[in-house]
Amino acid sequence: MELRQLEYFVVVAEEGSFTRGAERVLVAQSGVSAQVRRLERELGAELLVRGGRRVTLTEAGAAVLPFARDALAATRGVRTAVEELTGLLRGQVRIGMITAGPAQLLTGLLADFSAAHPGVEMTLVEMPSDELFAAVRAGELDLACASLGPGAPEGLETHVVIDAPVVAAVAPSHPLAARTRITIDELADHPLICLPRGTGIRALLDAAGLQARVAFEASDPGVLAQLAGRGLGVAVLPEPAVGDLHALELGLRGQVALAWRAGGPSGAAARAFISLARGSV
Repeated sequence: MELRQLEYFVVVAEEGSFTRGAERVLVAQSGVSAQVRRLERELGAELLVRGGRRVTLTEAGAAVLPFARDALAATRGVRTAVEELTGLLRGQVRIGMITAGPAQLLTGLLADFSAAHPGVEMTLVEMPSDELFAAVRAGELDLACASLGPGAPEGLETHVVIDAPVVAAVAPSHPLAARTRITIDELADHPLICLPRGTGIRALLDAAGLQARVAFEASDPGVLAQLAGRGLGVAVLPEPAVGDLHALELGLRGQVALAWRAGGPSGAAARAFISLARGSV
C-alpha cells in the first residue's frame, strides 16, 4: 500500500469523479484510476462504485476513507515536524530595538537563544518605534522591542516588558524643582527637551495635547537628562532615566513592549525566539 494510492482514493471520493480527482492532484486520469485499482486489489475489496454520473463509496470504501485521511494527515505532520526542525536549525531571526532600549534584556535573550540554537543567524538593528512597527508589519523584521504610544500598534501582538511613569525632569537648581507635579499645558511655559516624533513617549505627549516649544530633541533619554541637568529646559523622560534630576509627575505612563505580526512570523526560528522571549520576560 502506497501513500499516493490513499491520496488518489481520497480525492476521487471527495470529488465524486475520477476526472476532477485527477485534475486536483495534477495527474492523468488513467494514472489515478490505475493506482486506485491497485489499492482495491491489495485490500481485496472494491472501494468505489463506478459507472454512474457520480463515483460513490462502497461500504468498504466508506469504512476505509477516515483511515486513509488520518494516514495522509499523519504524513503531513511528519513533513511539518521535519520542516520545523530544519527551519529552526538553519533559520534566521531579525530583531529591531529602539535606541537606548532595554539592551540588557535583549542581549540576554540573544545569548540564551544562541546557546540553544547555534545554527540560527540573528541580526539586531536600531530604529524609532514607528519605523520598527512598520518593518515588523512588512515582514522586514520578525520582532521589535519598541515604545508604545497611546494605542496598540495595528496588526501586531505585543508583550509589555517595561511599564513606568513618564515624568518631567529639571536640574535641582531649576525653579520647578520646588514642585512635585506639572501639567502638560504648563510645559508650554518652558523650553522642552524630549524624544523626537516616531517615539512612544512623544506620541503620548502629542495625544495629550502638548503645545510646548521643543528646544532640544534626542533619541537617547540619557542625552535628554544631561541637557536638562545643564539647565537648558524641562526634559520629559521615563522615570528610570531621571538620575540626579528632580522629577515632576505628569500623569502619564510609558510602556516598552516586544511586538510581532499578529499570528506570528512564518519562520520556525523566529517563532521559537518569540516563545523564549514571552516565557523569559
